[in-house]
Amino acid sequence: MNFPIDDALKQVKKLVATKEVPVISQFADTQRTAYELLIATILSLRTKDKTTEKAAKHLFAHAQTPQAMTRLSDSVIERLIYPVGFYKRKAKTIKRISHILVKKYQGNVPQSFDALLSLPGVGRKTATLVRIEAFKKLEICVDTHVHRISNRWGYVSTKHPEETERALRRILPKTDWLSYNRLLVAFGQTVCTPVRPHCSICPLTKFCPKHGVSVCR
Repeated sequence: MNFPIDDALKQVKKLVATKEVPVISQFADTQRTAYELLIATILSLRTKDKTTEKAAKHLFAHAQTPQAMTRLSDSVIERLIYPVGFYKRKAKTIKRISHILVKKYQGNVPQSFDALLSLPGVGRKTATLVRIEAFKKLEICVDTHVHRISNRWGYVSTKHPEETERALRRILPKTDWLSYNRLLVAFGQTVCTPVRPHCSICPLTKFCPKHGVSVCR
């Protein structure tokens, strides 16, 4: 709790300014629709950003709305999104989501957390990220990078992402909620990596306790 979070986030922001932002944030920055952000987020699960970006662009070149997506066959969607992880399952999920949006929500992506969670394949992280990036809702999205780094810093002491989210809601200034995921994902992908983080080039090394780190680079 003594970790200087304000200084840390300022340093991280400077450090990742020259790095690529997470793929979903890239899509949000290019004015993609809420539907495209939702589908891109589904594609990104357990998939590298470069693969997600390529697959999403291929898919959206053929269908940018739920109405258009429902007219594509599962096999066509599979071909367009390959080789994202679990591409066959994701193709079916995308088709099911699109049908539900057309039938129940007039082709719109719902903004409420519960409504998003009711969609096939949409978990807490996906729902939160869509609410942040598509609708600018005041939320904290906790993925593996946010969970790992927040604990590595000693800013929180939690075992599971949902615990991390609850802890961050209590202690993280609300002004940092929307940017926290974007900054820490970019930081976690390039510097504060899961294995052998690049502590030698990290400006936070002087006050980071490095919890759980056995070997640095």
